[in-house]
Amino acid sequence: MAAKYILGSVVGTFGLAYVFDTMISDKKIFGGSTPSTVSNKKWGEETDKKFQAWPRTAGPPVVMNPISRQNFIVKSGLE
Repeated sequence: MAAKYILGSVVGTFGLAYVFDTMISDKKIFGGSTPSTVSNKKWGEETDKKFQAWPRTAGPPVVMNPISRQNFIVKSGLE
């Protein structure tokens, strides 16, 4: 019997959080606008080039953000 109240509360909480997030972030009820650094693809590409051009003294070149590039290696076993 308590499970239905718990489940209902969790679903209601997620629903309320979604509505508030949409109103605040997407509808911008408090004003403001999306920064050009977020919406401008060219700016993101130039920033990525800058990150990749940083000099490294500790080792070979690495990708600064491997998650966004999806080129990381997952090892199958412990080595």
